[in-house]
Amino acid sequence: MLILHNSLTKKKETFVPIHPHQVRMYVCGMTVYDRCHLGHARMLVNFDVLFRWLTVLGYQVTYVRNITDIDDKIIARAHENQESIQSLTERMIDLMHADLSALGVLPPTVEPKATQHIPGMIQLISQLIDKKLAYVGENQDVYYSVRDFKGYGKLSGKSLEDLRSGERVAVDQYKKDPLDFVLWKAAKPGEPYWESPWGNGRPGWHIECSAMSEHYLGEHFDIHGGGHDLQFPHHENEIAQSEGAHGHEFVNVWMHNGFLRVNDEKMSKSLGNFFTIEDVLKVFQPEVVRFFLLRGHYRSPLNYTDEHLNDAKAALTTLYTALRGQSLNIPTTIDWHNEHAKRFQEAMNDDLNTPEAVAVLFQLAREFNRTQDSAFLVLLKQLASLLGLLTEDPSKWLQQGSHGIDTEGLTDEQIEAAIVERKQARLERNYQRSDEIRDYLLAKGVILEDTPAGTSWRRQ
Repeated sequence: MLILHNSLTKKKETFVPIHPHQVRMYVCGMTVYDRCHLGHARMLVNFDVLFRWLTVLGYQVTYVRNITDIDDKIIARAHENQESIQSLTERMIDLMHADLSALGVLPPTVEPKATQHIPGMIQLISQLIDKKLAYVGENQDVYYSVRDFKGYGKLSGKSLEDLRSGERVAVDQYKKDPLDFVLWKAAKPGEPYWESPWGNGRPGWHIECSAMSEHYLGEHFDIHGGGHDLQFPHHENEIAQSEGAHGHEFVNVWMHNGFLRVNDEKMSKSLGNFFTIEDVLKVFQPEVVRFFLLRGHYRSPLNYTDEHLNDAKAALTTLYTALRGQSLNIPTTIDWHNEHAKRFQEAMNDDLNTPEAVAVLFQLAREFNRTQDSAFLVLLKQLASLLGLLTEDPSKWLQQGSHGIDTEGLTDEQIEAAIVERKQARLERNYQRSDEIRDYLLAKGVILEDTPAGTSWRRQ
């Protein structure tokens, strides 16, 4: 039985889908004006694991992850680059897909773009105006009237009084109340626009997700997710829009992952302390990054350092080393009655406790090393695959350096040639030369392992 932490109720609850055997899930995706950073990767990997696990549990999952391809940052960046908005967003989407593919993030069921759903946003705004929950300002912007929605603040736990005195309140002379937020922005000279009943303009950020989630999942669905920073104001505003328009509950379970931190500060572009996925993958193999992200519980803060990534690589190397040289027939079905599989299942069903699930993988590797029973490795591969881990050929993975590039300058061919020379030296009983080659390779970060089947190697 799956238990998930619900940000709305602030507690863990047994997950019961609205429709038996079906799960409808929406996750706020990227605003595509720049490369994704590692904080984005954490959110995307965590919800990828949820998507995978729901499927393992037998649910038919409709997973919607949107793309915001029009907003102030996109317009500003395109102007700065002296390129069209479409050119910028299409390029960033392609780069995002490449990053996520490298990290083993599965494509969602649907990946809508905001610009494809402007009519639905206009319709939703019209409903809010008709219900006196929105109004057109003198500047032709359309605003949501926060004080007229009785449930505002229930997700974030913020009262209207707290919000009014808070720093998040934007000053705008055209608002009736400082708490009100924009649903539709009137067009400015040189900006892209769409026609609407209130004049030419474009949607505000919050209305996009309300309209797109409703289009694909209906007015009431199971799970809505995103990073912790989206809880307020974005997700709070989504609730106000959707529940205000339709008069009933919007989402059953809200899920938010914890921040990725650098030196105990949230990783973000505004603070300038972010590392893009592209930059990190120049130094670390993609699966090392994914493994690092899954070693922490999704709701807990996770601190980024090179030392933590190096530790993740060493730990993952332990698992791949156990698998190397083994010819395994991996069944498609898992014996969930096995004590290790059962422990893994219990961990994942307990609010996606990936640290405990990963601990099961290491227990299986230890059991194999103790018994040499390949059944432990079969289960290791089966369970790891559910997390998107241990997907590569062990020998090839162990021979990779920094994302397949040896930082000391030795190519695979040079290493293989040195091993051949060492083998010849040993045949000639020239053990001094044999040791010199081993020491030379070790100094270059290459470890040799002599076995009855021959000499294998891996990079440190």
